[in-house]
Amino acid sequence: MSDKDFYKILGVEKDASAEDIKKAYRKLAMQHHPDRNKDNPKAEEKFKEVNQAYDVLKDEQKRAAYDRYGISAFDGSMGAASPGAGGDFSGFGGAFSDIFEDMFGDFMGGRRRTGPVRGSDVQYTLEITLEEAYNGKEAKIKIPLQDTCETCNGSGSESGTSSQGCPTCSGQGRIRQQQGFFTIERTCPTCHGAGNVITNPCKKCGGQGTVRKDKTLNVKIPAGVETGRRIRLTGEGEAGQRGGPRGDLYVLLNVKPHKLFKRDGANLYCRVPITVTRAALGGEVDVPTIEGKRANVKVPPGTQTGQQFRIKGKGMTILRSDSRGDMYIEIFVETPVNLSKKQQDLLKQLDESMDDGGAKSKNSPESSGFFKKMREFWGDLSD
Repeated sequence: MSDKDFYKILGVEKDASAEDIKKAYRKLAMQHHPDRNKDNPKAEEKFKEVNQAYDVLKDEQKRAAYDRYGISAFDGSMGAASPGAGGDFSGFGGAFSDIFEDMFGDFMGGRRRTGPVRGSDVQYTLEITLEEAYNGKEAKIKIPLQDTCETCNGSGSESGTSSQGCPTCSGQGRIRQQQGFFTIERTCPTCHGAGNVITNPCKKCGGQGTVRKDKTLNVKIPAGVETGRRIRLTGEGEAGQRGGPRGDLYVLLNVKPHKLFKRDGANLYCRVPITVTRAALGGEVDVPTIEGKRANVKVPPGTQTGQQFRIKGKGMTILRSDSRGDMYIEIFVETPVNLSKKQQDLLKQLDESMDDGGAKSKNSPESSGFFKKMREFWGDLSD
């Protein structure tokens, strides 16, 4: 092997990165694997060379020594590997297992800790009214959780007994099995990854250490919250396992639609209908506010549908602030319906009076201007 170049064997340059070396090895190992080349006796030898080269170049210290002294830096320790029983090629199994773990580690579940496991986080959706969002409140909620079993204090064992180290995995929670040239690691089927087994399980929780039960909590909702805001209650989630800490509880707020107000951030919008006469003559209109009071709005003569009037500081509370948004009153001029004969005659008289002496263009400038433009448009088409 002294006359062979590990870089050339893997087909990479001497300044190749660790990732490039790994990619090259992965490709060649799959290409020359003996199981895929049973009719090619040279494939096994090539496979050994590839693994031997990668075993050196994947390690920074070995690679540095090889770059400086060549294969002699290892004093013959890099001798050719020989195939072992069951197709296990000793000497380079570790190199290939590194790649296998890199490719399939997540799929196989990876390495699992056998110590304390943190409990799961829980999310609870709480509906509140717009008034409650404005004022803030303290709400009492009731949620189902996996909580610590009070009988066994979360140990999963009957009182006076304790769990024992798993005899199958020796407390590791994982077992390894040799399959062909590589090693597969999987969750221990006896303890299911816990590392210990319960010989005398608690009758109340069945050895789980947790039980399902309802938990009542008080949640303080600050003034000014909006839909989508989450309140975190640390340590109020589900109980951990094997002495692990509890998860967290997240209260997701949903502010219900209001029958009078529409919200846009800190501002409120209220659509207020007024009569034709009020819009034409002007006057005052009482409107509601979010705190349950009234505000007076002066409507000038000639007010049109869609006009808005701002009432400063009458909107929503701003979160973590003493300030408030504004309230906008949007006017909707309502056309009268179900008129009596007398009312119809009065409106006809009004309409006729606006036709005298060009009064309509003065009293209804929008409609007069529109019809004027329409006549000009038809005139342009006839030319």
